Amino acid sequence: MHAFQYHRPSSAKDAASLVGKNSESRFLAGGQSLVQAMKLRLSSPSDLVDLGSLKELSFVKASGGGVEIGAMTRHADVASSKDVQKAIPALAALAGNIGDRQVRNMGTLGGSLANNDPAADYPAAVLGLGATITTNKRKIEGDKFFTGLYETALEPGELITSVSFPAPKRAAYMKFKNPASRFAIVGVFVADFGGKVRVAVTGAGPCAFRQADMEKALSAKFAPDAVANIKVKSDGLNNDLHASPEYRAHLITVMTKRAAEAALK
Repeated sequence: MHAFQYHRPSSAKDAASLVGKNSESRFLAGGQSLVQAMKLRLSSPSDLVDLGSLKELSFVKASGGGVEIGAMTRHADVASSKDVQKAIPALAALAGNIGDRQVRNMGTLGGSLANNDPAADYPAAVLGLGATITTNKRKIEGDKFFTGLYETALEPGELITSVSFPAPKRAAYMKFKNPASRFAIVGVFVADFGGKVRVAVTGAGPCAFRQADMEKALSAKFAPDAVANIKVKSDGLNNDLHASPEYRAHLITVMTKRAAEAALK
């Protein structure tokens, strides 16, 4: 790990100002990905701006029939939130199955989205629910946020402050997980907004994406058998020691079917 300057700002405004002064500065949220990358010298920020003490960024509240969640809210707090459990049970269940206990008690919503790991769970929820990401500068539609492998629409120095998730009629998230890390080899979030269905996939490609054929089929008939025979193309899907592109394509259909089945229960 290379040397760096450590900062602990007292407000989100101060945090953004500190990072804005140096292009090599980085925000530190839960640190579950960034610190490991620094240890391996894959990331060498000149300054770390720790967001851990910013209570203004850690909250969950019911909002417009859905929920608004602060960027520094821990996964465990999302999972245990009564507001999330009532409005979007699938989102609470997703958060409760991220990583292990340490990750859930350290990792944050905003940190996960800003990092945009291709196998992370939250991106599927953002796309599946059509969420809106609020930053210190603007609001970003979930569909426009994830742009590539570890890449997002965030500008240098832009800080996620909260995420607003609309509540669907019904929803579910199912993933085929890596048994060691519990990252999604393929995860699918299905949300029914009363005839308009969104299907979001994580783990299969360079970043989370929506599956149009599945959405069309489930919008016409919300049932597992509506997608059972849809064959997903493997072009552009991830290929690694955990699964081939062809296997991931197969898993997209399987996980979508299981998510639709779970949403009906």
